[in-house]
Parts: sequence; structure tokens; C-alpha cells
Amino acid sequence: MPRLPTADLASAKAGQTVSVCLPARDEAATVGAIVREAIALEPLVDEVIVVDDASVDGTADVVPGAGTGKGRAMWTALAESTGDLIVYCDADVRTFGGHFVTALLGPLLEDHSIALVKATYERPFGGRAGEGGRVNELMARPLLRVLFPDLGFVDQPLGGECAGRREALAQLPFVEGWGVDIGLVLDVAARFGPAAIAQVDLGRRVHRNRPLAQLGPPAEAVLRTALARAGLGPPVPECRPLVEMAGSR
Repeated sequence: MPRLPTADLASAKAGQTVSVCLPARDEAATVGAIVREAIALEPLVDEVIVVDDASVDGTADVVPGAGTGKGRAMWTALAESTGDLIVYCDADVRTFGGHFVTALLGPLLEDHSIALVKATYERPFGGRAGEGGRVNELMARPLLRVLFPDLGFVDQPLGGECAGRREALAQLPFVEGWGVDIGLVLDVAARFGPAAIAQVDLGRRVHRNRPLAQLGPPAEAVLRTALARAGLGPPVPECRPLVEMAGSR
């Protein structure tokens, strides 16, 4: 899908507001620059929210916040933000630019049937092109192709760069931990249909790659979430949909 210039996107908002949300754990080295880039997109972007996910490296000193687990951090950002359109970006990206936000917003502003936009990108690892995203390639994408073949087209189900409509996201539970990204893809497709998911290419994405020894827990969380959504495993811990919480008050 072609990208509109930022000025045209701002006009296309037509009264809608945009929140950029950054879940961050131990990202003091990169989160400040990302916040500045996002703020510079005003008037397209109306607010920028950082949720600190139990950092120990001083992230909270750069931008205070609160949260526990990536999924809960994303849910907290949704609950605390006010935008009609929500853009999520990971806070460890070293190649972040304003085009991350504008590209993700494009499909939402151009087509109201789109509920969720996922990013695609080239992810190098150790200087080698196409070698990044190991959990994505070895766990998430095979799970989608086998258990949810209608979603086999999603290139980066675990990518942290995505955008959605508040009215859609508020109807969904957010898996509390690492399973949140694949959970949102599955839940949007289940509620609104696979056609409600769009993808945009953000180019090259360089971020903090985790050592192999740290990839086991995220991979297990992704597996547990997919099995739960397929009815093949027990439920996973999750935050209740915001609309349910509003209705219970």
C-alpha cells in the first residue's frame, strides 16, 4: 500500500486522534530518541506514552511509567492513552524513524475496515541480512501456517510495530506476557476476519537481539498462546478487554 505524505495523513485524520505507545524494558539507551522522533510528528501524533515494564537500567528515569510483562504494558498503554488510533512501537529499535508511525497509520486512515496493521521488515542478525526474528521464523509463522492457515500471510506476527483502532483493540483481551503479539493477530482475525489485518513494509529494522539462551521463554509463551486460541491447550493469563471493565463499573 503506498504511503501518504505526513501532511496528507494529518488531514486524513478527520477529527481522529493518534497515540504512539512504547512498551519499554531496559531501553534507556534508545527510548529517548524514539520519543523525540514521535513527538516531532505533531500534529499527526497527538500524544506519546511510554510504559516502563519493570526496567532496572534507568529507563524509568528517562520516561516514567509502570507495567509488568509486555502484554500488560501494551494493555496499560491502551487504557491510559486517549487516541482513536493506537500505534505501538518497540523501544529498542536503533533504526527508528518517523516513517514507522506514518506507514502504520496509513491503512487505518485510508480503509475503515482495517482493524490492525502489522509491520514487515528486513531484520539482520550479527550483521547478516535476513537472519533476525528467530522465534518469529521458527515458532510463530509455522504455528500460523499449521493451526491458522488463513493467517499464513502474516510475515511478522511477533513484531512489536503495529497499529490498531481503539474501538477494535478495546474489545480484545491482551495476553499478559510475550504471547501478546500473536494473540492480537489471532483475536483480531477471529473477531473481525483475516481481511481486517493489513501489513506495511518498514524497511530495515535493527534492534537489540537477545542471545539464544533467552529465547526459550518467549517461544514457549507464543506456543502456549497459539494452542490456547486453537482450543488445544489451557487458557493463558490475560488482561480483560477494556470494554468489559468499563461495563462492570
